[in-house]
Amino acid sequence: MDRAMNEIHFNRPYTTGKELDLMATAMKSGHISGDGVFTRKVCQKISDLHLGALSLLTTSCTHALEMAAMLLDVGPGDEVIMPSFTFVSSANAFVLRGANPVFVDIRPDTLNIDERLIEASITSRTRAICVVHYAGVACDMDAIVAIANRHSIPIVEDNAHGLGGFYNRQPLGTFGSMATLSFHETKNIQCGEGGALILNDPRMIDRAEILREKGTNRSRFFRGEIDKYTWVDMGSSYLPSDILAAFLCAQFDCYEEIQAARLHIWQAYRSELQTWAAAVGFVLPTVPENCDQPAHLFWILAPDLKTRTRFIAHLAQQGVRAVFHYVPLHSSEMGSQFGDCSLPVTDDVSDRIVRLPLFVGLSEAELSKIIDAVRMFA
Repeated sequence: MDRAMNEIHFNRPYTTGKELDLMATAMKSGHISGDGVFTRKVCQKISDLHLGALSLLTTSCTHALEMAAMLLDVGPGDEVIMPSFTFVSSANAFVLRGANPVFVDIRPDTLNIDERLIEASITSRTRAICVVHYAGVACDMDAIVAIANRHSIPIVEDNAHGLGGFYNRQPLGTFGSMATLSFHETKNIQCGEGGALILNDPRMIDRAEILREKGTNRSRFFRGEIDKYTWVDMGSSYLPSDILAAFLCAQFDCYEEIQAARLHIWQAYRSELQTWAAAVGFVLPTVPENCDQPAHLFWILAPDLKTRTRFIAHLAQQGVRAVFHYVPLHSSEMGSQFGDCSLPVTDDVSDRIVRLPLFVGLSEAELSKIIDAVRMFA
């Protein structure tokens, strides 16, 4: 019982202390549905972080990905290239439109989609390339953009991990036709559940607003551009309450402090565990020199599955909750329906990966406890 009470959890959602005040302000305003004052403020903050690209707040990153699939008119028989080592939403968004995910293996260093394998997976049915910046470390976007341009295929960046990350000093989320963000409670900036769609192609903006507003041109009506609104396209309700946007606004007001605090923890793990990892055959994250990562998560690769199981159990005995990550989509019950594929790096990484606790509010004492517990394992 005492151990459970003193356990360091994998994640504790961080609040700045301003959330309730801003939520109360939203409630008193008389407008608590979507696209209120706080929604507009948050969208502006997101746009400012993405070279001015239009951003639309959504109820989740999943819903932002679903909007991306609709904007690309993905349909039955189409194919979308993506990694198998990702959350199920990356595939579901396209599967819901009738498309087939085409899974590509990942690199053993960054755990991102292996850009060298993408071109061989392109067919006449390829409708998009969906890249995932794992742990907020950028994919090789120079190579991927070049491939996409050669074949006139749009890129969707699933940037659920990567808010605040950069590739060659350019923000992640600004390379593809569009990108998605997550504000789930495990993310650096969070409101429990939430997301955003980033639109880098201006031609998609008008339709994106329609899809997000149940297929109506309601957004134009509220801007005074038309005298009434009506149903003009397919769509759904992807617009969060302004109360959630107020919560998120409080988070963005402390964006720099949150990012700095997470980076401090990430760097402590990196510097304090290097010698230990080399001695016991574990592997720490690789961050290429041209990438700036936002300290979303810190992963370790154990030598094998058996060692990982012992390692997680050892940390639990020391009062530290560490977890593994994705079961590869291609090996899942649903994913296997899209055909057999051999992805040896993905399978290997999935068996070996462990993630350490990383959240704002992790005390220096807790951080030291985690590092000590890890270094006790041999």
